[in-house]
Amino acid sequence: MQPTSTLSALRTYLRTHALDGMIVPRADAWQSEYAAPHDNKLAWLTGFTGSAGAALVLQDCALILVDGRYQVQVRNEVDVQAWEIHHLHNAPLETHLPAGSRIGFDPMLMVNSQFDALSATGCKLVPLADDPFAAIWHDRPAAPNGAIREMPLGVAGESSDDKRARVAAILDTHGADFLVVTQPDNIAWLLNVRGADIATSPVPLSFLLLSRNQDVEWFVDAGKTSGLPQTLLSSLTLSPIDQLVPRCQQIAGGKRIQLDADSAPVALRFAVEQYGGEVHWAADPITLIKATKNSVELEGYRDSHQKDGAAWVNFLAWLAHEVPARLTAGNPLTELEAQAKQLTFREQQENFIESSFDTISAAGANAAMCHYHSSETTNAAITADSFYLNDSGGQYHNGTTDATRTLAFGPLDPQRKLHYTAVLKGFLSLITLQFPAGSFGHQIDAFARRHLWELGIDFDHGTGHGVGHQLLIHEAPHRIAKKVNLWPLVAGNIMTIEPGYYLEGEYGIRIENQVEVIDGMPGFCRFASLTLIPIDISQVELNLLTDREKQWLDNYHQQVREVLSPRVDSDARPWLFAATAPVRVQVS
Repeated sequence: MQPTSTLSALRTYLRTHALDGMIVPRADAWQSEYAAPHDNKLAWLTGFTGSAGAALVLQDCALILVDGRYQVQVRNEVDVQAWEIHHLHNAPLETHLPAGSRIGFDPMLMVNSQFDALSATGCKLVPLADDPFAAIWHDRPAAPNGAIREMPLGVAGESSDDKRARVAAILDTHGADFLVVTQPDNIAWLLNVRGADIATSPVPLSFLLLSRNQDVEWFVDAGKTSGLPQTLLSSLTLSPIDQLVPRCQQIAGGKRIQLDADSAPVALRFAVEQYGGEVHWAADPITLIKATKNSVELEGYRDSHQKDGAAWVNFLAWLAHEVPARLTAGNPLTELEAQAKQLTFREQQENFIESSFDTISAAGANAAMCHYHSSETTNAAITADSFYLNDSGGQYHNGTTDATRTLAFGPLDPQRKLHYTAVLKGFLSLITLQFPAGSFGHQIDAFARRHLWELGIDFDHGTGHGVGHQLLIHEAPHRIAKKVNLWPLVAGNIMTIEPGYYLEGEYGIRIENQVEVIDGMPGFCRFASLTLIPIDISQVELNLLTDREKQWLDNYHQQVREVLSPRVDSDARPWLFAATAPVRVQVS
């Protein structure tokens, strides 16, 4: 929780610059979900550490807006006496901007679609020429400087030259002279490189300019590239990262430059239009191209999930022994201890690099916060009278994993069991679904919610997201959620399926598998599970499961057992066989 003096310092800046207020987004210049500490201005200003949000600081009040995942967390992290809390989507930023007011913003931190929406409110958006945080954030961490490494062709499955040709051909059809690529994961994919600027997100923070004739100018700290092969470096031009805007000004005259309205900083629009260029607004074509994985990438996902599944089983077997033993000894296992041990098991796997996001190790009421992260001050004991939720994943040299399991270490009350069963049935309803090829994520989202809705409950987050290939854990453009997503699901897409339920102050439940979209019957697709981890059915109301649901669980557990039994530690194998026994055997 940050002191209110940070607000006072910012308000002094506003008065000095004749501004009525300022927008402070969670975003960095790359719209990263997980920003480097140097770029996380919202966290410094407010104390809120979640991955989505924005602040509006006015002279007489201050607002912080977060989405449904963080409504509990934000109240634990910010000073509610200093900050009004609002829902990022139900009461968005534009509903709070006073008409006629002068509101400052950083044009490198706001994308064009946001700028247009906020400009329509009647306030005057004032682009800032300097960064106020440079003057008031005295202990600001240094900018990240992670080394960039090559992604071998044998893992990427397609050369950078071929990728550039594919993208340039799309520019040609649009009549665009240049594409400005501002999303680091798209740059990583295009150049077959990976970075280390942000923990768990192996992307290089940089920008890139691709011409219609396939020339590449890469705006990046040259020191980060010293380990890259000369064949790659000689195929492009390196420029300092702060030269992107001047370069856009330089090339703008008479040229058509393609920008993505939802990811490119609005500063680029200002640069192009001011210097006589035409902006062609279109989604960055790389985003959709890379979402359909090639055969080499798909094999990498499958292999990495087998490794990760073995790590999970070793961990779950250890938990099954450790939790009751520690409870009996009067020294309960804690969230942080479990999280650390899980990482140890992952580190034992070949070609493991790092976690793919900060693990959610959540016991009891802490699991009611969807994106909770344990700390020394919140570190709870794992007990036998409530759920323990673990959401974690790994970055491997050939793939990225993400899975959630909710576990019980003793009999629970009927309400918890009923809610767990409803979440499981929603998970099964979606993972067994066959749907027309090209369906949108929002068209199938309700399958995962129906059994919760029948109980009069729901969850306030998406049901599934794309996952990058040793890239970002949440990869655009596909998403399964209530919100409309007009990107068709086709074979080769990688998604998660993760319904849940969260009762504030009590418990949280989520079951998540990562899946591959594959061909089904002619004209249809279905999901094939990449995740290979037993699902805890000890608390399931078995009479509420259909025969088809039981059969899917039995088939899935048989696959998990057959694939993982040769890979897991010998002392974990008995637990694996018990956890993957047929449903009726497990619950008898």
